[in-house]
Amino acid sequence: MLVVETIAKIRRAYFQQRKSIKQICRELRISRKVVRKVIRSGETEFSYERAVQPQPKIGPWREELDRMLAENARRGKRDRLTLVRIFEALRGLGYAGGYDAVRRYAATWNREVNEASASAFVPLSFDPGEAYQFDWSHEIVLLDGVTTTVKVAHVRLCYSRLPFVRAYPRETQEMVFDAHDRAFAFFKGACARGIYDNMKTAVDAIFVGRERAYNRRFQQMCGHYLVEPVACTPASGWEKGQVENQVGVIRRRFFTPRLRFKNYEELNAWLLDRCIVWARAHPHPDRREKTIWEMFEAERGSLVPYAGPFDGFHAVPASVSKTCLVRFDCNRYSVSAGAVGRPVEVRAYAGRVEFWQDGQVVGHHARVFGRDKTVYDPWHYIPVLARKPGALRNGAPFKDWSLPPAMKQVRRKLRSVANGDRQMVDILGVVLTDGLPAVEAACAEALGEGVHSADVILNILARHREPGPPVTIATPDALRLRCEPTADCTRYDSLRRSDHGKIASSGRDGTAQALRHEGRL
Repeated sequence: MLVVETIAKIRRAYFQQRKSIKQICRELRISRKVVRKVIRSGETEFSYERAVQPQPKIGPWREELDRMLAENARRGKRDRLTLVRIFEALRGLGYAGGYDAVRRYAATWNREVNEASASAFVPLSFDPGEAYQFDWSHEIVLLDGVTTTVKVAHVRLCYSRLPFVRAYPRETQEMVFDAHDRAFAFFKGACARGIYDNMKTAVDAIFVGRERAYNRRFQQMCGHYLVEPVACTPASGWEKGQVENQVGVIRRRFFTPRLRFKNYEELNAWLLDRCIVWARAHPHPDRREKTIWEMFEAERGSLVPYAGPFDGFHAVPASVSKTCLVRFDCNRYSVSAGAVGRPVEVRAYAGRVEFWQDGQVVGHHARVFGRDKTVYDPWHYIPVLARKPGALRNGAPFKDWSLPPAMKQVRRKLRSVANGDRQMVDILGVVLTDGLPAVEAACAEALGEGVHSADVILNILARHREPGPPVTIATPDALRLRCEPTADCTRYDSLRRSDHGKIASSGRDGTAQALRHEGRL
């Protein structure tokens, strides 16, 4: 077979150097037939492919070898025989050829079988409320002016094709729980089965066939919504082809051109509206006379009723530093001062973080993402201020503290007082017992009187804590009079008209004696 270099030499010698065919054959030691073929065809490369492989040895054994290869392909991966074992078994039946012929035939057979199965699929059909499919995708948006890669959760009802998408910062387990809860709340129900890939937040181990070891928390979520999880075969995305197709459609129709929003809340609200608009405007793939939304309305009655939100948190243990901070997900959050020195359980949700100790919440914050951020709650440090009141002025948790207006004004006035920090700490301390509204009202009342000292404010709070007088006074039956006296002012007038001279002339003292005399009567 001619190589490319020889063909190039022949063409240059004939067309450029104007040599004869005889001279080219003598210099390159090639036959005239070959030189004429190159010149007349104009090709720069010649390849030879055998149309029919003779296979004189393996030909009579082709059917038996096909049966052995097909039977071996149906076995489990660990139970399959090597080609050497198949060759030995075929030779035991009488095959006289070599191993290379069996190896080449097996390679051709595998290629033909794989090409035939890879290009053909079986269309799937689902009943109303039978199944939904779940998947993740990565999209690029502008959040608050920063280019951000968001993780988008996709849920699709297999019967009506209704999509639901929601963006998250991560693909962690608590995000999976939140996506399911919001999707089922949007659908007002769930399906009997959920089809997933083998994501680590759901599947702990993959066994032979369809057997899976699902994550304990993921199983709790499925049990709450009455969903049976089904995992696809690894690297077989066509088993959940609907949601795989939805990923591409949503990327082209929703996220192109690049979206610009202030935060995740605005982005997710827009995505939810777009899902509804999309479903109302596009026809169903199988029922072209109806829209996706109309098919969803017909499917809604077959859904499993929505069971309410699942307590979808991801729990991890953590320690509390002496500065009342807990480190979680590369960030720090404050907890109550009483939790210092003992471990806490961090319950991470999609949008918030809770810290539990001895069955009680010792701190909760809105979740932040990124690295090396510190989130303070100044009220966690009030017990510490009782011992260190000077920390109120320069303490990191109290920088830019947003207090109610009256308390903020009292704090500003107390800064000019010698012991103002101590007085403000005393005022803040009663918030833990009386509550913030009561302390705010007491500060407003004190400011209305033109004072701002802690003694006055604490006195106002103490007066408000005292119980008021009873509205009615109930007299016991044992003390109730049987004959209640009646008021009669004429008795005094009758004394004044009396003929007793002593009473008439004695003035004030005589009147008193007369009254005593009347009392004896």
